[in-house]
Amino acid sequence: DMVREYQVLESLQKAAYSKVPPPVHCCDNENIIGAPFFIMEKIDGLILRNRIPDGLKLSKEFFKQLSKNTIDGLLELHQLELEKSGLINLGKPEGYVERQVLGWSERYFKAKTDEIPEMEKVSEWLKKNMPREEAVGFIHNDYKYDNLVLEGSESPEILAVLDWEMATVGHPLMDLGTSLAYWCEAGDSDTLKMFNLTYPEGNLSRAEVIKYYGSKSPLSMDNMVFYYAFGLFKVGVIAQQIYKRYKMGFADDSRFAALIHAVRSCGKKAFNSIETQNI
Repeated sequence: DMVREYQVLESLQKAAYSKVPPPVHCCDNENIIGAPFFIMEKIDGLILRNRIPDGLKLSKEFFKQLSKNTIDGLLELHQLELEKSGLINLGKPEGYVERQVLGWSERYFKAKTDEIPEMEKVSEWLKKNMPREEAVGFIHNDYKYDNLVLEGSESPEILAVLDWEMATVGHPLMDLGTSLAYWCEAGDSDTLKMFNLTYPEGNLSRAEVIKYYGSKSPLSMDNMVFYYAFGLFKVGVIAQQIYKRYKMGFADDSRFAALIHAVRSCGKKAFNSIETQNI
């Protein structure tokens, strides 16, 4: 929804969020280019995908600072004022955790193609172990390195955060859990490493991310296994949905064939986290 994403950018600007690309114009007239669209200012900088670009050298110190800058940006977002900026009107925070758990579980079974017991076990566990505590903040829902525009290879300062189409008002730790699901480490499978460039030396570990976030947030980190398992489950469902479209012939990119392995990896990782109570 282009119009809604533009409203998100405008509201973030009103809330003085420092990492939002300035919105310029929104047009809902489909006769112009065939669909609604919006224009935002171009932000020049470095975007890191799932591998270091050829010819680019990034130091351990670069990744360590990038890790901290990334979490600082997420904390800033989660602690924004919601009422005066209008951000509160962009979501329904009441019952957010339950809606997300039930909604993503339903999406998984609708998109299911293969038997992956861990995904089903995680779905059931999430339904039975939803935290009671409520917290409200503005959340991105896809916050990871490849949605950040950095100053350059010498400076990991974040100039802008991109891709706000899934942003809403909800529980901040659900957002952190999704970011942690993408936050792969050196010992993780190659399948998971395709999600994010957080595995090179210097990056904070997932445990260090939680400790760093917790040191700057009033929220309790006691239930992070739930939020992490949910994040992995959600990422697995997204991969499953794309894989089903590929299997049905609606997407012809042969790379999508490997997504079923990502679903399995997410399920196993989430189930193991639940079983061991470790992240």
